[in-house]
Amino acid sequence: MTPKAEVLPPPDAYDLSCETLIIGAGACGMVAALSAHEAGQQVLVIEADAVPSGSTALSAGLIPAAGTRAQQAAGIADSAARFAADIQAKAKGQNDAALVDLLAGQAAEVIEWLTEAHGLPFSVVTDFDYPGHTSRRMHGLPTRSGAELIDALRSRCEALEIDIVCERRAATLFHADGAITGVAVTLPDGGQETIGCDRLILACNGFGGNRALVAQHMPEITEAVWFGHDGNRGEAVLWADAIGAQTMHLGAYQGHGNVAHPHGILITWAVITEGGFQVNRDGRRFWDETQGYSEAARAVLSQPGQQAYAIFDARIAAIARQFEDFKRAEATGAVQTSDTITGLAEGLGLPADQLHQTVEGIPLGGTDAFGRAFTDTPLSPPFCGVKVTGALFHTQGGLKVNTAAQVLRMDGTAFGTLYAGGGAACGVSGSGDSGYLSGNGLLSAVVLGRQAGMAGSA
Repeated sequence: MTPKAEVLPPPDAYDLSCETLIIGAGACGMVAALSAHEAGQQVLVIEADAVPSGSTALSAGLIPAAGTRAQQAAGIADSAARFAADIQAKAKGQNDAALVDLLAGQAAEVIEWLTEAHGLPFSVVTDFDYPGHTSRRMHGLPTRSGAELIDALRSRCEALEIDIVCERRAATLFHADGAITGVAVTLPDGGQETIGCDRLILACNGFGGNRALVAQHMPEITEAVWFGHDGNRGEAVLWADAIGAQTMHLGAYQGHGNVAHPHGILITWAVITEGGFQVNRDGRRFWDETQGYSEAARAVLSQPGQQAYAIFDARIAAIARQFEDFKRAEATGAVQTSDTITGLAEGLGLPADQLHQTVEGIPLGGTDAFGRAFTDTPLSPPFCGVKVTGALFHTQGGLKVNTAAQVLRMDGTAFGTLYAGGGAACGVSGSGDSGYLSGNGLLSAVVLGRQAGMAGSA
């Protein structure tokens, strides 16, 4: 659906007004709300859905952070400088260095703040590595699900009596003399309401649900399953041109090449990093899977039928079960299991002889023809497999912001009353899909959300 996203002069009077208005009640919006409330601001959050969810609820809810107490307790050595270097290495140096330093430097503080001030019980994932991260720094809540993170943030906002009004989609920005003064929102009955504000925080996510914008900026992924939230219609990007705001890296996105098909359930990339691999419907491997799950979307979509099969074993499945999505995939029958490779091939509809050759051809303790290095631990029965496809999860480009999360004009100056974070802002994933480092989306959401919320305290 193409959204209505217009910019008009302010009305003579607003129906209601607040100090800080936040569009979107995902992780970015609710972290911004908690931060602004702590800074003494009068806060109103508007959300298009009937209940807060957004892209965050569809994710694993993991936030990378370096130098946290959880890491220290687990004996994990890490630093913000090391984290920043990992972000830039994955994106081949295409990111704004100041933004990278901000996100890498402030992530640990945000995790500690959410834990200590707001009671969210974050812990660090200690039993497998994510591609591109040189330390184990992914932090999540107990179920490792984004739905739990959203529910926890919403509960905290409710406890602090922060107003979150749902079923209000922002359709119009009011702009005069270089400043944003409010918005008009569409009500459930189709009517409109105008809301004035001293400052506006755009936490309305990206544009993955706007097929026209996807086709324009990232045509290579248009055939992928859209695994994000349909509310991501790109209002922030559409407003940018009308107000003279900078956008950056609109071709950047997070893909994923391990979504169970046709079940539509995310299969954690741990099944690959712990020694599993992908084959096509001919039972043959086709790439170096350790490059990352974002790149995997295009790799899988390039195969016959735009499908592949993740092959692993019971040892790896036990690690993957810390994720609710994986347990749900098992419960729905997406994950096939057999004591033999032949039985697994039959369950998945793959040629048994070729799958045997592929499994036996893994160079244990060596490097294969694609450049992937394997450990010396072989797959052992019971064997597991799941049919997967490639998906578009989240766009990573957007409005260019400074380190206070203020949106920048074309001349580089900042809008004094307009902020952006999460998917509405340009993140740190470079210009395409290969620059996405695991957790970049929520990293941008929570750090820029916190910065935007604090910015009005001066």
